Amino acid sequence: MVTAPGTAMRTEDFGTLADGSRVHRWTLERDGTRVRVLTYGGIVQSVEVPDRDGVRAGIALGLPDLDGYRTFRGPYFGALVGRYANRIGGARFELDGRTHRLTPNEGRNQVHGGAGGFDKRVWRAREVADGVELSLVSEDGEEGFPGRLAVSASYTLEEGGALRIAYRATTDAPTVLNLTNHTYWNLAGAGSGSALGQTLRIAAGRITPADAESLPTGEFLPVDGTRYDFREPRPVGAGYDHNFVLDAAGTVPAAELYDAASGRVLTVATTEPGLQLYTADHFDGRPFGPCAGIALETQHFPDSPNRPEFPSTVLRPGEEFVSTTVYGFTVR
Repeated sequence: MVTAPGTAMRTEDFGTLADGSRVHRWTLERDGTRVRVLTYGGIVQSVEVPDRDGVRAGIALGLPDLDGYRTFRGPYFGALVGRYANRIGGARFELDGRTHRLTPNEGRNQVHGGAGGFDKRVWRAREVADGVELSLVSEDGEEGFPGRLAVSASYTLEEGGALRIAYRATTDAPTVLNLTNHTYWNLAGAGSGSALGQTLRIAAGRITPADAESLPTGEFLPVDGTRYDFREPRPVGAGYDHNFVLDAAGTVPAAELYDAASGRVLTVATTEPGLQLYTADHFDGRPFGPCAGIALETQHFPDSPNRPEFPSTVLRPGEEFVSTTVYGFTVR
């Protein structure tokens, strides 16, 4: 066990990929929160926090071994997703008069960075204060994206046990970038069944409605009088895979999830302008059933490279991409 100020840490082997790449697991622990992070895919394998009686349980859906993550590639359990989280329509976009064609992996579109996205990479790891920093270089042309991208993500535990994920990136050519973490949350406990019925609040007065391919139409739909109105806490139902336009970004929680039985509360604060609510209706019981977890993916909007009316995701040489999301854990 290695200690950094406030946070206890240890690292261990987690397996070897077919190409011989070694994967490691980092365990961070502070103020009742225990988080395990893999160098494969930047995956948050587990988050353990206490309930109102002090009983600690895992609240993030994860898999026990490396083969599991290699087998269940679609759900992105806990992964660091990039280069572009969510979808890019037609697997193409135009930037500075040049058309860039990406590798499609969902019909004609690209989702979550393509079949060889960041969730399939082995990241370099180094210890930092209160946590671990993962980094990699994505070469020009990977999955069709322009520019040689140097990217890092630090996972740290703050006082009180909150998990902070801070992303940074630079490029040597104009490109687009949209990073997120794809953890599924179930505050009653991972593997306890459906997470539906847990109470959710999202500080968003609008969504970006989507078409049959889950691509945004370009409209901004007010949530008033619709099933998308979570401005006041209410139980989560099935059938959500939608981008919410957050009212504000920064330290104010953009979302709050609450489980009445355990008393556990998850808050999500982010510098990002959007949040994707995904209820995982398609899970088939291998290894989790439908709606076993709720994803709250902080992000820029889907298909922004093809939507000039959306906040820009362009990153240019000499600029630095910076994004932070903080997951807070309390009881009520």
